[in-house]
Amino acid sequence: MNSPTPKKPMTKTEMIAALAESTGLTKKQVVSLFDELAKLIEKELGEERAGIVNVFNLLKIKVVRKPATPERKGINPFTKEETIFKAKPAKNVVKLVPLRGLKDVV
Repeated sequence: MNSPTPKKPMTKTEMIAALAESTGLTKKQVVSLFDELAKLIEKELGEERAGIVNVFNLLKIKVVRKPATPERKGINPFTKEETIFKAKPAKNVVKLVPLRGLKDVV
């Protein structure tokens, strides 16, 4: 028994066209709006800000600092041989958390 083929996600062009039609804006205005939103999010996630952005009760975008991990010994699960895992430096990672507006949709 074959499962039904899942629908493909909207392409960027399809999304822009749908938003332009539903809002009455031109496609150029919709693209401009998203470009400015991306710049705003980038600025708000920067070092001098809180590192958290709430996007219209849909998503919370935040920067999480992952600490450095030291070099360690371990066992390769495939070969069962002892190996050394390299150390990793500390880094910033972007996390997306769904908020109530998005959770209510699904």
